[in-house]
Amino acid sequence: MPTIFTRGAASARGFGLFGAVAGGAPGLWSWGLGGSGQLGLGNITSYSSPKQVGALTTWSKLAGGYKHSLAVKTDGTLWSWGNNAYGCLGLGNITDYSSPKQVGALTTWATTSAGTYVSTAIKTDGTLWAWGRAIFGALGLGNATNYSSPKQVGALTSWSKIGCLGVHTLAIKTDGTLWSWGLGGSGQLGLGNTTNYSSPKQVGALTTWATLGYGNRQFSSAIKTDGTMWSWGSNGSGQLGLGNTTNYSSPKQVGALTTWATVRGGPFFALAIKTDGTMWSWGGNDVGQLGLGNTTNYSSPKQVGALTTWSKVTAGYNCSLVITTNGTLWAWGSNGSGQLGLGNTTSYSLPKQVGAVTMWATVAAGQNFSLAIQI
Repeated sequence: MPTIFTRGAASARGFGLFGAVAGGAPGLWSWGLGGSGQLGLGNITSYSSPKQVGALTTWSKLAGGYKHSLAVKTDGTLWSWGNNAYGCLGLGNITDYSSPKQVGALTTWATTSAGTYVSTAIKTDGTLWAWGRAIFGALGLGNATNYSSPKQVGALTSWSKIGCLGVHTLAIKTDGTLWSWGLGGSGQLGLGNTTNYSSPKQVGALTTWATLGYGNRQFSSAIKTDGTMWSWGSNGSGQLGLGNTTNYSSPKQVGALTTWATVRGGPFFALAIKTDGTMWSWGGNDVGQLGLGNTTNYSSPKQVGALTTWSKVTAGYNCSLVITTNGTLWAWGSNGSGQLGLGNTTSYSLPKQVGAVTMWATVAAGQNFSLAIQI
């Protein structure tokens, strides 16, 4: 089927840039590449402006994978849709679905993350679960077996935060320790080597890890409780932010600042927000994904504009999406599938506002598609 790009219908909340409407109703919205049903709209059509997924207003957490999506509702139920290769939707089969399907009947899911045919989630009891493709030990289950339904990773009840990064995963426990597993060929597990591991391994002995740099491909980043930022793994485009292009297999501090709040990584680049609301980017920039108005790579953090109102950030496949404190949504970078939500397929090297809506609360990105929640 050919890719079709459509403009949204008129909204009482006004038109955005280029005449494209970004919607204006509470609930779940999606846009970009839809060829595997990953937009959840009941079809395999691509859209270059946000489209509402059903009419429900109870969506809480989102995750975009390679070609599939995961979400948790306020009632604690878990839902999935899109490409289901290797059973990554967790539905007990390998059938693709273009509309959200509930994963089991439990109401105890707390958060979720999606990678390349890999899915993970943490329940409210602190247990960790994984399913999908087990290549390189990506599920953390101690084997190379694919699973089409959620499987518990060990027996611990102390998992707090989770982030799939392609085919390796990072997790933080309630005691502040950092753990990793899966593909380690570029040192992205932070374990001082380039070995793959199929079970969680502790990264060092520190108990001060606070925030994970969810992203994808072969590097990792995280922030400690003291506000310092650390990165490791592949660094060919300067994506570690260390001022060089050297790979590292153990965490290295990015500068000396103690004001980092959030970090996210794309394939070869990263974005971060400081506690003062400023946004910074570094790494590969071939399509303007750093938001700096050019296509130059940078191996150290560079400030994106002068605003101090950036709040939530996500990095897709060479594109960036960020929500401000006033609820506006901005996007830039690669846009060949309409993943920026701007009503076209033009790439941009500077932030562009997605419509005029001030209701955006959460945003997530997969490979060439985007998800967001309005409140």
